[in-house]
Amino acid sequence: MTLTKPNLLPLLQNLSTQLEGELKYDSLTKTLYATDASVYREMPLAVAFPKSELDINKLILFAKEHKTSLIPRTAGTSLAGQCVGNGIVVDVAKHFTKILEFNKEERWVRVQPGVVRDELNRYLNPHGLFFSPITSTANRAMIGGMVGNNSSGTTSIVYGTTRDKVLELKTFLSDGSQVVFGKISKEDFHAKGEMDSLEGNLYRQVNEELTNLENQKNIIDHFPKKSIHRRNTGYAVDSLLDSGIFTKEGEAFNFCKLLSGSEGTLAFTTEIKISLDPLPDPLEIVVAAHFETINQSMRAAQVAMKHPATAVELMDKIILDCTKESIEYSKNRYFVEGDPMAMLMVEFTGKTEAEARAKGDKLIADLKAAGLGYAYPVIGPDLTKSAWALRSAGLGLLANIPGDPKAVACIEDTAVDIDDLADYIDEFDKMMEVYGQKPVHYAHAGAGEIHLRPILDLKKKSDQEDFYNISLDVAKLVKKYKGSLSGEHGDGRVRAPFIPMMVGEDNYQLFRRIKYNWDPDNIFNPGKIVDTAPMNTSLRYEPDMVTPMQDTLMDFSHVGGFLRLAEKCNGSGDCRKLPESGGTMCPSFQATRNERDTTRGRANTLREFLTLDKKENAFDHPEIKEALDLCLSCKGCTSECPSNVDMASMKAEFLYQYQKINGTPLRSKAFAHINELNGLASIFPGLANFSLSNSLTGGLMKSLLGVAPNRKLPEISKVSLRKWYKKHYSSLPGKTPTIKSFYMFVDEFTNHNDTQIGITAIKLLKKLGYEVKMVDHQESGRSALSKGLLEKAKKHAEANVKIFQDLIDGDTPLVGIEPSAILSFRDEYPRLVGKDLVEGAKKLKFHTLIIDEFLGREIASGNIKADSFTEKVQKIKLHGHCHQKALSSLTWTQKLLSLPKNYSVEVIPSGCCGMAGSFGYEAEHYDLSMQIGEMILFPAVRNSDESTMIAAPGTSCRHQIADGTGKKAKHPVEILWEAINL
Repeated sequence: MTLTKPNLLPLLQNLSTQLEGELKYDSLTKTLYATDASVYREMPLAVAFPKSELDINKLILFAKEHKTSLIPRTAGTSLAGQCVGNGIVVDVAKHFTKILEFNKEERWVRVQPGVVRDELNRYLNPHGLFFSPITSTANRAMIGGMVGNNSSGTTSIVYGTTRDKVLELKTFLSDGSQVVFGKISKEDFHAKGEMDSLEGNLYRQVNEELTNLENQKNIIDHFPKKSIHRRNTGYAVDSLLDSGIFTKEGEAFNFCKLLSGSEGTLAFTTEIKISLDPLPDPLEIVVAAHFETINQSMRAAQVAMKHPATAVELMDKIILDCTKESIEYSKNRYFVEGDPMAMLMVEFTGKTEAEARAKGDKLIADLKAAGLGYAYPVIGPDLTKSAWALRSAGLGLLANIPGDPKAVACIEDTAVDIDDLADYIDEFDKMMEVYGQKPVHYAHAGAGEIHLRPILDLKKKSDQEDFYNISLDVAKLVKKYKGSLSGEHGDGRVRAPFIPMMVGEDNYQLFRRIKYNWDPDNIFNPGKIVDTAPMNTSLRYEPDMVTPMQDTLMDFSHVGGFLRLAEKCNGSGDCRKLPESGGTMCPSFQATRNERDTTRGRANTLREFLTLDKKENAFDHPEIKEALDLCLSCKGCTSECPSNVDMASMKAEFLYQYQKINGTPLRSKAFAHINELNGLASIFPGLANFSLSNSLTGGLMKSLLGVAPNRKLPEISKVSLRKWYKKHYSSLPGKTPTIKSFYMFVDEFTNHNDTQIGITAIKLLKKLGYEVKMVDHQESGRSALSKGLLEKAKKHAEANVKIFQDLIDGDTPLVGIEPSAILSFRDEYPRLVGKDLVEGAKKLKFHTLIIDEFLGREIASGNIKADSFTEKVQKIKLHGHCHQKALSSLTWTQKLLSLPKNYSVEVIPSGCCGMAGSFGYEAEHYDLSMQIGEMILFPAVRNSDESTMIAAPGTSCRHQIADGTGKKAKHPVEILWEAINL
């Protein structure tokens, strides 16, 4: 459904001038919205970002007049292709984000569709209420999308589905009229049917269709069992049939039952009124029951559902194995015992921990009595959040299966009666053996819904055929058990072709009559639920396509090449979480709320242009440059993205390749050569600092390089750290005998700009009994990496590996002060150096430490004790460096700062500070840089009392805090040095 090409541009240009919001139709924007979290790809006509209801009305009238369509979209995390289409994608996630009205006494809230589920619950929490459906995507999933899909989540066995919570929907109908749907009496129902309008026609039709006894019988006979509360197959006419209009003693009629789960195919929703539940008991425990077979876990789920559990969730071995390779989620495997084939996570709550544990103990006793399971660790209240994070990451983690075959969403949403679950899964597994499949099993066992995924390579024609055949066979099996083919993810375009089989042709024709009565011109999300294309068309990949390989300087062979690293992104949208959700990824998105600025958006851009590229240099695309421009290279995605999409490395490689053709800007060259420039400036540091700070010469330099005029450039120290060490180290006082020796890596920032911090670190460590060794070596290459000067970075990396590979081991580590510099050894060096040095680089990787890690380990070993430090009371607020959070841990910094007896440390729940090396100095990035700082970090620092110390291990972070708040942040070693009393 697209406009004819000759009329395309003028019509879109005219429409864009009429909207308060934006309408974009450039190739980059359309690429960003051509996919969602599904396997589908279809290029939209345009993308609209409406700011008002009037904008939406104008879009509807435009679509109606020009015979195009509107595809509603919020977070774009749907798995069935609901958000993909060739019309105008209407993204309400940016502007329709208000919580409009809240009634605590009556327990309801009215919101716009772009409100994030977790954001809403943070608002409600102080009032003792919450919106109970909780999906694994809850930190970015939006209420509009949850209504569209009728989302359920982990606690549906207690609280039900989104459909159960929707009270009213304010909508636009396909003729542009605005209607509010909600509960109505019998009298009002019949009065509505008398109206001469599209709204009246809707009530007339539903009355005629559902009073028809043959239709009633078809619905009762062919819809899924009523005992399955997750039923999303087709339109929910069975729920309407249960209303008081058609069933004695039924609930009041409410069209919201039909609209929930309708995937935006019937009306366009602008406001949602939902009911709320009291917060659950405050303390929860999780029984993590381990099983040797999937069948055991299924039978155990049936046992668990006889207990007062609030969640019964499954993870199989494939999922659990994927967590081993994740930097972030491998930390959460602490409760895994042995190598289970399946694990059932069963949650119990109580007013006290003892009450919750007593419930868990009863389940464990029953499982043991039934001979089900071999281990039953109980996770206490302090750790359940991390355990559930492991389960929630399941979807994204599946992208870590190596190679092109991936766990594909097509049969992942089936639901059956819990009493049928074990038999259904047994039959399913036998069926999969015919296809040579060992599928993934995970998710909502207690609700009878297991997210089952075959592992397929959708680049192959044969696997695209299996994609259809497996889906068909599973649909037949689900029908046998009178189950639901869609439990919570919706039909979209992946399951809709099987709806006639699932509910019968008569019911399917009823769905079609409903669709075209509501939407005669088929403008609302066509091709979903009814009249869909074959489910194995419009896929991301053409049949038997060959993945293009790019020659790169960095080594991406561990993932099969540069493009395959981008392809690891499966669209789950973890990078769309908001700053209040914690973590680092993705700071630019958190500030701009633009899809372009997510890791997903950047990965999709790379995939699209590199896959379809016809140029001599595959990277020579300005669209990619634009998409990557606001990437701060924070490395948050390296650990927090469940798929481990390493955008920082891809940006470095892209800049290197792009600059081969288009040249390297002067500013990039200057920042990449900052160590050499600082070395020259250190000959006359006083003159250099005067020149940098003077408004005339400093201003001219900033103007020449495109540096933000509001920034204060880092000063050059009076003496370099190397020179100071050579002159003073031997005369420093120190504890004897020496506890341990290590080599200090003198990074380029500490050597010339933060020399005093380096001096303090050396004094501290020698006084505590450590021998600090120093050898001549090269800079880390961090600045060159960030600007795409990879040949320069490689030269430094190879030189450093040659120097240190025979000096460093487990007993004599390499220790650095600036996280971004020293962690280059751990992250980029093994992929940057030549093949002859890879083993040496990998060896160094395991023996290279941030100074915080070194001190933290020594404290843990008992070599550094609290009695060496002051007992005065001191509060500290700690902001962690992005690279440290991604590649190491803030735990070490907390440990060392908490060592003095009465020092208390509060970690600021900030992500990236916004400076990110040179990023925040660049004039065009300055405002965004400060906006990122204002999200969490700056307010936390400003709200500290004068006696509270601010700690920040990163040099960029300390400069950003100074520029943004006027407060001085200290490196942790400075704080320890001030506290020492030896």
